[in-house]
Amino acid sequence: MMCGITGTPGTGKSSVAGALAQRGSPVLHLSETISSYIIEVDQERDTRVIDEERWAREFSRFDGFVEGHLAHLLPCDRIIILRCRPDVLMDRLRRRGYPEEKVRENALAEALDVILIETLESFSPEQVYELDTTDKSIAECSMIADQFARGQVKASFGAIDWSDYIGQIE
Repeated sequence: MMCGITGTPGTGKSSVAGALAQRGSPVLHLSETISSYIIEVDQERDTRVIDEERWAREFSRFDGFVEGHLAHLLPCDRIIILRCRPDVLMDRLRRRGYPEEKVRENALAEALDVILIETLESFSPEQVYELDTTDKSIAECSMIADQFARGQVKASFGAIDWSDYIGQIE
């Protein structure tokens, strides 16, 4: 079973994946798979642009967790979308040294449910679990992710609404 862990940068994907790996779960960090698919480096936005369609088409299935903000583009059996309240997300990204424009861009994407919307375009509702990491420990988030991957927790999404933060971001 391939279970994706996706979300806006700063929501906790790498931390949750690291905790899952420490518990013995196989984890693949998708950032390690994209180098030959980079088609452009956007200096202004401080990001790499990849050929997403080719990358997804050529991706070899992995038995375990695949972690990265593009995981929802892969044919996962289940997908977990990590979410974080935009004000907290902005603090996390600033601590990482992200440029202010990129901080706002990611916080706005989170407030507008961009990853959720993209995920629901490709996955059925019973494959999707939305997990608010804002006030949960990494251990708690990794436990929930593991339970969802094993089918011990039912799919759940749509309860998170950050739209009130949109005016505070711009």
